[in-house]
Amino acid sequence: QVQLIESGGGLVQAGGSLRLSCAASGLSFSTYAMGWFRQAPGKEREFVAAISWSGSITPYADSVKGRFTISRDHAKVVYLQMNNVKPDDTAVYYCAATSWGVPGPMSRYEYWGQGTQVTVSS
Repeated sequence: QVQLIESGGGLVQAGGSLRLSCAASGLSFSTYAMGWFRQAPGKEREFVAAISWSGSITPYADSVKGRFTISRDHAKVVYLQMNNVKPDDTAVYYCAATSWGVPGPMSRYEYWGQGTQVTVSS
């Protein structure tokens, strides 16, 4: 079965760094675009960053530009490097995959992980 598993979440102080990972299994993700989304308590899920199958297209939400970096390794492991984190970054972070091959709207992502909690203390 297709499975996306996030890891790397945890507690971190404001200004610190951490790296999230998403491991894919069950099918080849070499042609899939991957994305990171997050959802804070009481808020809607929002886009954070994405990366095309080639790695050449990497859009970011304005709120994380210059602080977060998305990357991928053979389309099977996707990373989100989070630097200079802020309390507003606190959320459950979800990894997702789309067969479209390039980043797109949330509805295009067919597969989702179960999320990993990131908590940033002030």
